[in-house]
Amino acid sequence: MFKNKPMKQQITTFLTFQGNNAEEAMNFYVELFDNSKVINVQRYGKDGPGLEGTIVKAIFELNGTPFICSDSFIKHEWSFTPAVSSWVECNTKEEIEHLYAKLSENGDVKMPLDNYGFSKQFAFVEDRFGVSWQLNLE
Repeated sequence: MFKNKPMKQQITTFLTFQGNNAEEAMNFYVELFDNSKVINVQRYGKDGPGLEGTIVKAIFELNGTPFICSDSFIKHEWSFTPAVSSWVECNTKEEIEHLYAKLSENGDVKMPLDNYGFSKQFAFVEDRFGVSWQLNLE
């Protein structure tokens, strides 16, 4: 009798960039967060369909959590939305202040760093690439 073994399902956040800036964003995040690294990068060649050298698919980790990103050669009518964000649990006041400063630089602050009653410090920011982050310090 043949038994099917259940496959481990992996769920990974996929970031679709439309400004040919996936690599810039990925490198910014990897530099910003501890325990982070680029794992694999596949690039478009001269035969397209995307701009040569831009990212078809890149796999990276932010503090051990996997992410995937791509430069979309198709210009969609949508982009990132603050309704979907990454939650970052910070360990110190210095850490949350540093992340807040870096992620909000040239971005859009949805909720400035403050005590909103549900934690010591919290901020909601959209970075310069349009990706949203919720920063929390218990």
